[in-house]
Amino acid sequence: MTGTLRKRKIAVLGSRSVGKSSLILQFTDGNFVENYYPTIESVFTKSITHNGTEFSCDIIDTAGQDEYSILSSKHAIGIHGYVLVYSTTSRNSFKMIQIVYDKIIDFCGRQKIPCVIVGSKMDLQASRQVQAAEGQKLAEDNHCAWIETSAKEDINVSKVFELCLAEIEKENQQHTQTDVTPAKNKQGCCIM
Repeated sequence: MTGTLRKRKIAVLGSRSVGKSSLILQFTDGNFVENYYPTIESVFTKSITHNGTEFSCDIIDTAGQDEYSILSSKHAIGIHGYVLVYSTTSRNSFKMIQIVYDKIIDFCGRQKIPCVIVGSKMDLQASRQVQAAEGQKLAEDNHCAWIETSAKEDINVSKVFELCLAEIEKENQQHTQTDVTPAKNKQGCCIM
């Protein structure tokens, strides 16, 4: 497919202060921002190549979620994939991942979604509260990809979005193989 880029929308969700914005800024701009300013919501665009096809990805940096925040339709409708971020230094942020995942599933009315669960701040080993095996198990239980990252040291940052794109395309292939006519796909969220 030459000349035109395929468009994908990826929402980055997770508790406050887990490093969602740092992860995105490291990926899109190649720099790490030390200071934390609460995000309202921003959209960043970057091209990613997957299996020889170039995709233009809109990456939505959301405000931090807590268990009482209401998941907005803008975090579900038209979103192709999700990056759910917890901090390896915060047990509470890790517990939030299942809550946020379940909210998305409920909102979309689906069994599973294209998703990567990300353990951020892996460089802060002395403060670690969540072990890698726990993150991996949570991802396996929810049929998601999983990875640990450090935005500060630029470890596995681009891999997060490559994995998310791979999950989106895997889901698209499954729909193509199971749906004779994709237009008859009656799920609540738009997965293109």
